[in-house]
Amino acid sequence: MKVLIIGCGRVGSRLAQELDREGHEVTIVDNNPGAFSRFASRGVFEDSFAGSFMVGDGTEADLLRRAGAEEADCFIAVTQGDNRNIMAAQIAQNVFKVDKVVARIYDPIRTEVYRKLGLSVFCPTTEGAATVRRMIKD
Repeated sequence: MKVLIIGCGRVGSRLAQELDREGHEVTIVDNNPGAFSRFASRGVFEDSFAGSFMVGDGTEADLLRRAGAEEADCFIAVTQGDNRNIMAAQIAQNVFKVDKVVARIYDPIRTEVYRKLGLSVFCPTTEGAATVRRMIKD
């Protein structure tokens, strides 16, 4: 599977490494060039990592095209900003017609709105609260 990940933070870098290990073709994009070296120095990206890194804004169609969005099977937006994740996901879904598009959205209200509009979204805020509730009930 060809995977395009926007955001090289903790989630994006770990996901890139795990998907690469499974044999998928991974490209990860971040607007901060230091993000790639920061996670490499922490051992997240192993020497065997075969994925590609691109510096730029994941909401720019030209950059996404150069990163391979037209051929991507899966697009994952996990930057720190809800707006950027929503916009990047909508571009992937509507412009590049990527089959599987996932976006992280921290705001629970926005999560429901965009889910109703057909985006596959997850909200660490609500998922984290649900996990804690389960933990304290046991």
